[in-house]
Amino acid sequence: MHWYNKLKEYFPIEEMKSKEHMETLLIDKRNVYHKEEGPKHVLMYVETEDFVFVDYLFVSSAARGEGLGKKLLDSLKTKNKPILLEVEPAVEEEPDTGKRLKFYAREDFSHAQQISYVRRSLATGEKNNLEILYWSPATPAKVDEKVIFNAMKTTYEEIHTYKDQHFYGASYEPTAQVLQFYMKPKINILENFDAVSV
Repeated sequence: MHWYNKLKEYFPIEEMKSKEHMETLLIDKRNVYHKEEGPKHVLMYVETEDFVFVDYLFVSSAARGEGLGKKLLDSLKTKNKPILLEVEPAVEEEPDTGKRLKFYAREDFSHAQQISYVRRSLATGEKNNLEILYWSPATPAKVDEKVIFNAMKTTYEEIHTYKDQHFYGASYEPTAQVLQFYMKPKINILENFDAVSV
């Protein structure tokens, strides 16, 4: 199966970029946008001088329990830069959301509690409340969340909304509407998973 179809089957439509968008990023932004794939995984990520952003991480159910997801993240951690990604909060009706959070908590990711990220899907028109998780080579010392916020801003402007009018016939909302930085932290969505060992 083509790598794009694997991602499309696993990720909800509101989180998917179009195939044309992703293929264009791999060409136009080849210095920062990368794809790694194998028979049991697809990893799409952005690497700048200062950070790594995981756009999509898919591990086939056939590989569950093999530690493949951990190996892929470990390879990104060797770059010695903050790693960030977007996740859905845990929802009871969708057990995979909780499993994902448990996985990232186990991999020493932190929740960016001062960042609000609400993005409208051009595919569905619906607003998605997503959370930002990050890993830092400085752990256990926490990274200043302003650093994560600025990395997320760059990702939104340079990757997520790249040629949006061309690919989707509409533009995504301006960054200032989508990303907000708050002084008061919100509840840590990883808190219930931190003490869990699997």
